Amino acid sequence: MTSGEVEVSRRRLTSGPGTLLVWLYGVMVVGAVSRSVYQIATEFDRAPLAYSLSAVAGVVYGFITYTLVRGGERARRVALVCCAAELVGVLTVGTWTLVEPSAFPDATVWSDFGMGYVFIPVLLPLSAIYWLRRSRTRQGDAG
Repeated sequence: MTSGEVEVSRRRLTSGPGTLLVWLYGVMVVGAVSRSVYQIATEFDRAPLAYSLSAVAGVVYGFITYTLVRGGERARRVALVCCAAELVGVLTVGTWTLVEPSAFPDATVWSDFGMGYVFIPVLLPLSAIYWLRRSRTRQGDAG
């Protein structure tokens, strides 16, 4: 692969809808990390599980943002796996908060499938998985 092809491959993840995904993941990083840092620092004993899960969500969002910006086939595959893991986390925590609300005295980013974040936490990985799979198909067509 020539350096020009590598550059096109890397750009492809952040073009079109990929740009919106990077922006949305970036916003989620700031929201989840700042919220969890504040809550862990000031009231961790109130809801340690919820605040820890919000911190994990922030780290996951940060890693996905990094891989999307990094670009390339390897980063695309890693982002795809991370988005699938994120979706499993959102569905697991979302279900858990509905089935056993007493386990979460305070909400996490993924509580109620992200209702406190306008359901972006459940819609974002679905959109990203679609985009990442589609970008592979288009990349394969170009080569």
